[in-house]
Amino acid sequence: MKQFHELRSALPLFRCLGSEIRVSILELLLSGGPMCMTDIASELKITNGSLSPHIRELENSGLITVTAIPGKHGTLRLCNIAEHQILIDLLRNPDVIGRYETEIAVGQYTAYSVYPTCGISTPDHLIGTEDEPCYFASPERVDAGILWMGHGYVEYIVPNYLKPDQRLKELLISMEISSEAPGYREDWPSDITFSINGVDVCTWTLPGDFGKVRGIYTPKWWNENWNQYGQLKFLSVDNAGSYIDGIRLSGVTLKDLNIMADTALTFRISAPADAVHSGGLTVFGQSFGNYNQDIRVRMEYISASAGM
Repeated sequence: MKQFHELRSALPLFRCLGSEIRVSILELLLSGGPMCMTDIASELKITNGSLSPHIRELENSGLITVTAIPGKHGTLRLCNIAEHQILIDLLRNPDVIGRYETEIAVGQYTAYSVYPTCGISTPDHLIGTEDEPCYFASPERVDAGILWMGHGYVEYIVPNYLKPDQRLKELLISMEISSEAPGYREDWPSDITFSINGVDVCTWTLPGDFGKVRGIYTPKWWNENWNQYGQLKFLSVDNAGSYIDGIRLSGVTLKDLNIMADTALTFRISAPADAVHSGGLTVFGQSFGNYNQDIRVRMEYISASAGM
């Protein structure tokens, strides 16, 4: 999520979006996923030369990423959405002090229970063999860039750097995830439940297990008939409720999570076997999928003496 705490600091963004062509480029990427510049130019019926300054402006504004990838006739420039949410905080709380941010590798889970189809892999090789849950205990798991399961869960410890004189205002966790089908299936819904400190925060239905197009960061050796990328999901909890991508899904608030200063949090992602849509779970980290990140956590805090 791209966030602006002052209206004036968002001026470059406003200038960037003050173009019909640049808005159209964002719409194409949001609806169709990553696209190379040649295909974008063809869709918009403009030349590559005319497209280039618009792509550069979007990239400089942090709205898209541009990655060079090998193509049949040379290098291609693949464009992808970098931010799925933009927040302009017009009424920023003057008591806000700051934020803590951290990133947890997908293989650094502290507890798990997984069932086939399942597996775990580093960017270089599979850890063990497919459909053998015992390999989730391998020491190599800390280097994992992807893991998947037919049903089950993985749980992580999230460091908490809050001090006694700081009070949490918002907790935001982002991760790239998809469902898990044998091979891949674009239409394969799965109900994913997110839990923090043992509290089920909310459930979100992932639409599928995507594999028609290779993920931007997915290694070349990865089987083309396996899943390739997921969706970047933003889980947030504040004093009013819990949200996925800004959509309020439950009334669970920060107060319900019992987050105390200097006490680590637990974060669990699960695909229950008894869910209405029991379609499994895949978690993508760095070097896999379309987003070069692991599980990112942001904790924004205010003064403990400030009102909630």
